[in-house]
Amino acid sequence: MEKDIGKINKNDTTDVVLRVDDFANRKGLTIREFVTSDRYTGFTKAGVKISATDFPKFKEMINSITEEDMKEEAPEEPAKEQLPPEQETLDAKEKSEEEPKEDLPDY
Repeated sequence: MEKDIGKINKNDTTDVVLRVDDFANRKGLTIREFVTSDRYTGFTKAGVKISATDFPKFKEMINSITEEDMKEEAPEEPAKEQLPPEQETLDAKEKSEEEPKEDLPDY
């Protein structure tokens, strides 16, 4: 059984598709990328499966996100030089040492 829930456009060639399916006798919510191009049209390996047993936890987590959480903030200052991901500035390092990491709720 497959039931497409909807899709969100990611870019010109890729959509993110949400569907309830029963793949390999495991019912759940599948969130995957679907590509339409000259070389390939179909689902990619990129995606995630939320099992039916974990779906209530997933739904609770999603419903805990508010519209306020999703508002985009204006950049504080123009970006300077792009650093490699493994490299950080002294200011960023000092801030990360000062601020304790937020504990994530266990659903």
